Amino acid sequence: MTTSTWARYLIRYVGSGYIVVMLIVPVSLILWRTFRPGFHQFYVWITTPAAISALHLSLLVLAIVVPLNVIFGVPTAMLLARNKFRGKGVLQSIIDLPFAVSPIIVGVALISAWGTAGALGFIEIERDLGFRIVFGVPGIVLASIFVTLPFIVREVQLVLNEVGTEQEQAAATLGSSWWQTFWRITLPSIRWGLTYGVVLTVARTLGEFGGVIMVSSNLPGSTQTLTLLVNDRYNRGHVYGAYALSTLMMGVAIAFLIVKVILFIRRKRSADG
Repeated sequence: MTTSTWARYLIRYVGSGYIVVMLIVPVSLILWRTFRPGFHQFYVWITTPAAISALHLSLLVLAIVVPLNVIFGVPTAMLLARNKFRGKGVLQSIIDLPFAVSPIIVGVALISAWGTAGALGFIEIERDLGFRIVFGVPGIVLASIFVTLPFIVREVQLVLNEVGTEQEQAAATLGSSWWQTFWRITLPSIRWGLTYGVVLTVARTLGEFGGVIMVSSNLPGSTQTLTLLVNDRYNRGHVYGAYALSTLMMGVAIAFLIVKVILFIRRKRSADG
Protein backbone atom coordinates (compact mmCIF):
# COMPACT_ATOMS: atom_id res chain seq x y z
CA MET A 1 0.00 0.00 0.00
CA THR A 2 1.49 3.29 -1.09
CA THR A 3 2.02 6.32 1.12
CA SER A 4 -0.74 8.27 -0.63
CA THR A 5 -3.21 5.43 0.02
CA TRP A 6 -2.28 5.37 3.70
CA ALA A 7 -2.76 9.12 3.84
CA ARG A 8 -6.23 8.87 2.28
CA TYR A 9 -7.29 6.16 4.74
CA LEU A 10 -5.88 8.14 7.65
CA ILE A 11 -7.76 11.27 6.65
CA ARG A 12 -10.93 9.25 6.16
CA TYR A 13 -10.72 7.57 9.57
CA VAL A 14 -9.77 10.75 11.38
CA GLY A 15 -12.66 12.64 9.78
CA SER A 16 -15.13 9.84 10.52
CA GLY A 17 -13.90 9.54 14.10
CA TYR A 18 -14.24 13.28 14.62
CA ILE A 19 -17.85 13.23 13.39
CA VAL A 20 -18.69 10.23 15.56
CA VAL A 21 -17.21 11.71 18.74
CA MET A 22 -18.41 15.29 18.28
CA LEU A 23 -21.83 14.69 16.70
CA ILE A 24 -23.18 11.15 16.59
CA VAL A 25 -22.33 10.16 20.17
CA PRO A 26 -23.84 13.27 21.89
CA VAL A 27 -26.99 13.13 19.74
CA SER A 28 -27.39 9.40 20.36
CA LEU A 29 -27.05 9.92 24.12
CA ILE A 30 -29.75 12.60 24.11
CA LEU A 31 -32.10 10.38 22.11
CA TRP A 32 -31.44 7.37 24.33
CA ARG A 33 -32.00 9.29 27.57
CA THR A 34 -35.10 10.93 26.13
CA PHE A 35 -36.92 7.78 25.07
CA ARG A 36 -35.60 5.41 27.74
CA PRO A 37 -38.64 6.03 30.03
CA GLY A 38 -40.97 5.63 27.06
CA PHE A 39 -42.67 7.80 24.48
CA HIS A 40 -45.55 8.65 26.81
CA GLN A 41 -43.22 10.34 29.29
CA PHE A 42 -41.62 12.26 26.44
CA TYR A 43 -45.06 13.45 25.33
CA VAL A 44 -45.95 14.52 28.87
CA TRP A 45 -42.85 16.69 29.20
CA ILE A 46 -43.26 18.46 25.87
CA THR A 47 -46.95 19.21 26.51
CA THR A 48 -46.65 20.86 29.92
CA PRO A 49 -48.12 24.38 30.22
CA ALA A 50 -44.61 25.86 30.33
CA ALA A 51 -43.58 23.98 27.19
CA ILE A 52 -46.73 24.97 25.30
CA SER A 53 -46.28 28.61 26.33
CA ALA A 54 -42.61 28.56 25.29
CA LEU A 55 -43.57 27.04 21.94
CA HIS A 56 -46.20 29.73 21.36
CA LEU A 57 -43.72 32.49 22.17
CA SER A 58 -41.07 30.97 19.90
CA LEU A 59 -43.59 30.76 17.05
CA LEU A 60 -44.71 34.35 17.71
CA VAL A 61 -41.13 35.60 17.52
CA LEU A 62 -40.66 33.55 14.36
CA ALA A 63 -43.80 35.04 12.80
CA ILE A 64 -42.41 38.54 13.40
CA VAL A 65 -38.74 38.00 12.57
CA VAL A 66 -39.10 36.17 9.24
CA PRO A 67 -41.42 38.70 7.50
CA LEU A 68 -39.30 41.63 8.72
CA ASN A 69 -36.12 39.99 7.46
CA VAL A 70 -37.78 39.38 4.09
CA ILE A 71 -39.20 42.91 3.81
CA PHE A 72 -35.90 44.60 4.61
CA GLY A 73 -33.49 41.88 3.48
CA VAL A 74 -34.54 41.67 -0.17
CA PRO A 75 -34.21 45.45 -0.86
CA THR A 76 -30.86 45.46 0.94
CA ALA A 77 -29.64 42.55 -1.19
CA MET A 78 -30.80 44.33 -4.34
CA LEU A 79 -29.03 47.50 -3.22
CA LEU A 80 -25.75 45.63 -2.72
CA ALA A 81 -26.04 43.55 -5.90
CA ARG A 82 -27.30 46.19 -8.31
CA ASN A 83 -25.53 49.37 -7.21
CA LYS A 84 -22.04 50.74 -6.68
CA PHE A 85 -21.74 53.46 -4.07
CA ARG A 86 -19.34 54.84 -1.53
CA GLY A 87 -19.43 52.86 1.68
CA LYS A 88 -20.70 49.65 0.07
CA GLY A 89 -17.91 47.61 1.66
CA VAL A 90 -18.71 49.09 5.06
CA LEU A 91 -22.38 48.17 4.68
CA GLN A 92 -21.48 44.62 3.69
CA SER A 93 -19.23 44.32 6.73
CA ILE A 94 -22.01 45.58 8.99
CA ILE A 95 -24.41 42.99 7.58
CA ASP A 96 -21.86 40.25 8.30
CA LEU A 97 -21.34 41.53 11.85
CA PRO A 98 -23.68 38.95 13.46
CA PHE A 99 -21.40 36.20 12.14
CA ALA A 100 -18.43 37.67 14.00
CA VAL A 101 -20.01 39.03 17.18
CA SER A 102 -21.07 36.78 20.05
CA PRO A 103 -24.84 36.82 20.69
CA ILE A 104 -24.05 37.68 24.33
CA ILE A 105 -22.52 40.95 23.13
CA VAL A 106 -25.64 41.56 21.07
CA GLY A 107 -27.74 41.24 24.21
CA VAL A 108 -25.52 43.64 26.14
CA ALA A 109 -25.69 46.14 23.27
CA LEU A 110 -29.49 45.93 23.18
CA ILE A 111 -29.69 46.52 26.92
CA SER A 112 -27.40 49.54 26.58
CA ALA A 113 -29.58 50.93 23.80
CA TRP A 114 -33.13 49.96 24.81
CA GLY A 115 -32.88 49.42 28.55
CA THR A 116 -34.49 51.75 31.06
CA ALA A 117 -31.18 53.59 31.51
CA GLY A 118 -30.13 53.15 27.89
CA ALA A 119 -29.86 55.65 25.08
CA LEU A 120 -33.35 54.82 23.77
CA GLY A 121 -34.87 53.79 27.08
CA PHE A 122 -37.26 56.73 27.03
CA ILE A 123 -39.38 54.85 24.48
CA GLU A 124 -40.47 52.34 27.10
CA ILE A 125 -43.84 53.17 28.67
CA GLU A 126 -43.99 50.34 31.16
CA ARG A 127 -45.58 52.33 33.97
CA ASP A 128 -48.53 53.50 31.88
CA LEU A 129 -49.29 50.69 29.45
CA GLY A 130 -47.09 47.85 30.62
CA PHE A 131 -44.97 48.01 27.45
CA ARG A 132 -41.28 47.26 27.70
CA ILE A 133 -38.62 46.45 25.14
CA VAL A 134 -35.70 44.93 27.03
CA PHE A 135 -36.75 42.01 29.27
CA GLY A 136 -39.90 41.71 27.18
CA VAL A 137 -41.00 40.14 23.91
CA PRO A 138 -39.81 43.13 21.79
CA GLY A 139 -36.28 42.63 23.11
CA ILE A 140 -36.38 38.96 22.12
CA VAL A 141 -37.54 39.96 18.65
CA LEU A 142 -34.75 42.55 18.29
CA ALA A 143 -32.09 40.06 19.36
CA SER A 144 -33.44 37.44 16.95
CA ILE A 145 -33.52 39.92 14.07
CA PHE A 146 -29.91 40.93 14.72
CA VAL A 147 -28.52 37.38 14.70
CA THR A 148 -30.53 36.35 11.61
CA LEU A 149 -30.04 39.52 9.56
CA PRO A 150 -27.35 38.21 7.15
CA PHE A 151 -29.08 35.02 5.97
CA ILE A 152 -31.66 36.39 3.56
CA VAL A 153 -29.46 39.29 2.45
CA ARG A 154 -26.52 37.07 1.57
CA GLU A 155 -28.53 34.29 -0.10
CA VAL A 156 -30.53 36.71 -2.26
CA GLN A 157 -27.47 38.82 -3.10
CA LEU A 158 -25.61 35.72 -4.27
CA VAL A 159 -28.44 34.77 -6.61
CA LEU A 160 -28.77 38.31 -7.95
CA ASN A 161 -25.06 38.38 -8.74
CA GLU A 162 -25.42 35.10 -10.63
CA VAL A 163 -28.47 36.00 -12.76
CA GLY A 164 -27.19 39.44 -13.75
CA THR A 165 -29.30 42.35 -14.97
CA GLU A 166 -29.97 41.49 -18.62
CA GLN A 167 -33.59 40.40 -18.16
CA GLU A 168 -34.39 43.36 -15.94
CA GLN A 169 -32.89 45.78 -18.46
CA ALA A 170 -34.87 44.16 -21.27
CA ALA A 171 -38.10 44.52 -19.27
CA ALA A 172 -37.36 48.18 -18.60
CA THR A 173 -36.68 48.75 -22.29
CA LEU A 174 -40.09 47.30 -23.14
CA GLY A 175 -41.77 49.78 -20.81
CA SER A 176 -42.20 47.66 -17.70
CA SER A 177 -42.53 49.54 -14.40
CA TRP A 178 -40.16 48.81 -11.52
CA TRP A 179 -42.87 46.86 -9.72
CA GLN A 180 -43.71 44.75 -12.79
CA THR A 181 -40.03 44.08 -13.31
CA PHE A 182 -39.57 43.03 -9.70
CA TRP A 183 -42.71 40.87 -9.57
CA ARG A 184 -42.29 39.11 -12.91
CA ILE A 185 -38.52 39.03 -13.40
CA THR A 186 -36.57 39.60 -10.19
CA LEU A 187 -38.72 37.73 -7.67
CA PRO A 188 -38.98 34.48 -9.70
CA SER A 189 -35.22 34.53 -10.23
CA ILE A 190 -34.46 34.85 -6.51
CA ARG A 191 -37.13 32.47 -5.22
CA TRP A 192 -34.69 29.66 -4.37
CA GLY A 193 -32.23 31.96 -2.65
CA LEU A 194 -35.03 33.67 -0.75
CA THR A 195 -36.54 30.36 0.35
CA TYR A 196 -33.10 29.09 1.37
CA GLY A 197 -32.52 32.24 3.44
CA VAL A 198 -35.94 31.90 5.08
CA VAL A 199 -35.17 28.30 6.08
CA LEU A 200 -31.87 29.36 7.67
CA THR A 201 -33.60 32.25 9.42
CA VAL A 202 -36.28 30.00 10.87
CA ALA A 203 -33.74 27.48 12.13
CA ARG A 204 -31.53 30.14 13.73
CA THR A 205 -34.48 31.97 15.32
CA LEU A 206 -35.84 28.82 16.95
CA GLY A 207 -32.40 27.86 18.26
CA GLU A 208 -31.14 31.26 19.42
CA PHE A 209 -30.10 31.36 23.08
CA GLY A 210 -27.21 33.73 23.85
CA GLY A 211 -28.76 36.97 22.67
CA VAL A 212 -32.25 36.06 23.86
CA ILE A 213 -31.29 35.17 27.43
CA MET A 214 -29.69 38.58 27.89
CA VAL A 215 -32.81 40.56 26.92
CA SER A 216 -35.49 38.27 28.32
CA SER A 217 -36.80 38.21 31.87
CA ASN A 218 -37.07 34.42 31.40
CA LEU A 219 -40.45 34.18 33.10
CA PRO A 220 -42.33 30.91 32.40
CA GLY A 221 -45.51 31.57 30.51
CA SER A 222 -44.43 35.09 29.60
CA THR A 223 -40.95 35.62 28.15
CA GLN A 224 -39.49 32.12 28.06
CA THR A 225 -38.72 30.61 24.66
CA LEU A 226 -37.99 26.94 24.03
CA THR A 227 -34.23 27.35 24.35
CA LEU A 228 -34.61 29.27 27.62
CA LEU A 229 -36.96 26.59 28.97
CA VAL A 230 -34.41 23.88 28.18
CA ASN A 231 -31.75 25.79 30.11
CA ASP A 232 -34.15 26.49 32.98
CA ARG A 233 -35.18 22.85 33.31
CA TYR A 234 -31.59 21.65 33.30
CA ASN A 235 -30.52 24.19 35.93
CA ARG A 236 -33.46 23.19 38.17
CA GLY A 237 -32.52 19.53 37.99
CA HIS A 238 -35.34 18.51 35.62
CA VAL A 239 -32.84 16.85 33.35
CA TYR A 240 -35.29 14.58 31.59
CA GLY A 241 -37.54 17.52 30.75
CA ALA A 242 -34.54 19.29 29.24
CA TYR A 243 -33.71 16.19 27.19
CA ALA A 244 -37.29 15.93 25.94
CA LEU A 245 -37.41 19.53 24.74
CA SER A 246 -33.91 19.20 23.25
CA THR A 247 -35.08 16.19 21.26
CA LEU A 248 -38.13 18.11 20.06
CA MET A 249 -35.99 21.04 18.91
CA MET A 250 -33.48 18.66 17.35
CA GLY A 251 -36.30 17.06 15.36
CA VAL A 252 -37.37 20.48 14.12
CA ALA A 253 -33.76 21.27 13.18
CA ILE A 254 -33.43 18.01 11.25
CA ALA A 255 -36.67 18.77 9.41
CA PHE A 256 -35.32 22.15 8.34
CA LEU A 257 -32.03 20.52 7.37
CA ILE A 258 -33.93 18.13 5.10
CA VAL A 259 -35.81 21.06 3.57
CA LYS A 260 -32.49 22.83 3.07
CA VAL A 261 -31.01 19.85 1.22
CA ILE A 262 -34.13 19.49 -0.95
CA LEU A 263 -34.04 23.17 -1.85
CA PHE A 264 -30.34 22.93 -2.70
CA ILE A 265 -30.97 19.98 -5.02
CA ARG A 266 -33.93 21.68 -6.72
CA ARG A 267 -31.97 24.90 -7.06
CA LYS A 268 -29.08 23.03 -8.68
CA ARG A 269 -31.43 21.21 -11.06
CA SER A 270 -33.12 24.48 -11.95
CA ALA A 271 -29.76 26.08 -12.69
CA ASP A 272 -28.60 23.11 -14.78
CA GLY A 273 -31.88 22.95 -16.65
